[in-house]
Amino acid sequence: MTTGNKLSKLRKEAGYTQEQVAEMLNVSRQSISKWESDTAYPETEKLIELGKLYGCSMDYLLKDEIEEKDGTNGSLRPSLSIKDLHFEWKSKKSIAGLPLCHINVGLGRSAKGVVAIGLAARGILALGLFSLGIISFGVFSLGLLAIGAFALGGFAAGAIALGIMAFGGVCVGIIAAGGVAVGAFCAGGVAVGKYLAVGDYAFGDVALGITKMVAREIGFAPFHGEHLEKAAAYLDKIVPWYLGWAKEIVKLFMC
Repeated sequence: MTTGNKLSKLRKEAGYTQEQVAEMLNVSRQSISKWESDTAYPETEKLIELGKLYGCSMDYLLKDEIEEKDGTNGSLRPSLSIKDLHFEWKSKKSIAGLPLCHINVGLGRSAKGVVAIGLAARGILALGLFSLGIISFGVFSLGLLAIGAFALGGFAAGAIALGIMAFGGVCVGIIAAGGVAVGAFCAGGVAVGKYLAVGDYAFGDVALGITKMVAREIGFAPFHGEHLEKAAAYLDKIVPWYLGWAKEIVKLFMC
């Protein structure tokens, strides 16, 4: 078989369309068509990518007399490296050019789809070591809703979290709650809040501490239930209008 015949056969066996392969290799669909019809040959870089995509050797792609994908015609097969250990699946259905689901697990591999799962994942819903999405789960997570060891997002939760609303071991946000919380409105073991701080150790304009508090306006240590209502009322005097939404959320838990 020619190189083109083999590329066409491998693509069909993998269940890909020419458009999908073109997108993965960042080339045009016409290029894929020309390669498969033997009217043009891929560049060396693209041949290597095709070999990885289809799990075959360069010898197999380039030498017509070789019929085995590993390029050995049944002789001793080359040993696998850690880079060869991977799993990939991509749904045939797509939305706005993105596959509905793309799973690509392996060293140096990334997934991109409406639902993306991989070492590095980008999508509406992304799960991976490094994840980026509207809803994102991972060790390093970035998204509107981000959950991970290190999380950055509108709503962030993690060991270290940074967001508009942040929750975790160490967190920074307009509203923050955790072991160490820093922001406009904070609650935690150690709470440092611009306007409100509630915690074992509390520091803020309004500070409610169990063990210790430092308040620029009013504070109570140790604080009791009745102090919460006084603190909530005082927030109306000091919180600027553009943080009114956050103040009202916080007051729901105080009154």
